Amino acid sequence: MTLAVFFGCTFIAFGPAFGLFLFTIARDPLRIIILIAGAFFWLVSLLLSSLIWFIAVKASDPRDERLQKGLLIFGVMFSVLLQEAFRFLYYKLLRKAIEGLVALSEDGCSPISIQQMAYVAGVGFGLMSGAFSMINLLADALGPGTVGIHGDSQLYFLTSAFMTMVLIFLHTFWGILFFHGCEHRRWWEIMAVVVMHLTVSGSSFCNPLYVGSLVPSYLLMAAAAAWAYLLSGGSAQNLRRFLLCLRSGASPQPGS
Repeated sequence: MTLAVFFGCTFIAFGPAFGLFLFTIARDPLRIIILIAGAFFWLVSLLLSSLIWFIAVKASDPRDERLQKGLLIFGVMFSVLLQEAFRFLYYKLLRKAIEGLVALSEDGCSPISIQQMAYVAGVGFGLMSGAFSMINLLADALGPGTVGIHGDSQLYFLTSAFMTMVLIFLHTFWGILFFHGCEHRRWWEIMAVVVMHLTVSGSSFCNPLYVGSLVPSYLLMAAAAAWAYLLSGGSAQNLRRFLLCLRSGASPQPGS
């Protein structure tokens, strides 16, 4: 049973992201480099936020529960802001990389666009975030023991897997929105990404009421996906056809 839980949660959490990597990134060495570098930037942001958290906890009174809860909230919010700061630094680095690629190319064109870089960088951020969110849980899922035997929720591993999946997708869409905002000086798009990230991270404090964290996260993912699709050149008409499950050339039935 523990083996089934392990593989089921692994496929839920990382299956869709693996599909994205396999079909859109794996065949291009440059995209793989950008993805690995993006994962490294997220890892550095986690290292710095963990260092600040460690210092804050050691310098505080561990018996003060109210203070410890406040430090936990501060740690989550600080980590989110640091991740977005490193996303901005990575955008600046990739902008310089594009200039170098243009200078080296024979036709004066970059082999990869900033939109493609934003997508690949977002996948890198999401995969590393998902790995750190889920790797310890997957190790525990192998047993020994049974989830919920002491009255806790038996859906812990399953909801964690679905939350990891949505975080990977959100980081992908946030990367597209964030880079587009930086590229066109639309700072409100950057702020929208930061607010969405803070909202999703803050919703985790609703656990173990998992509906309070999963439902808002998936709604934000749907909104971010539609927004990123439109910013990437997609048309509102095609998006509407997709949502209404219409084939190309078909028209809505009367009363629909």
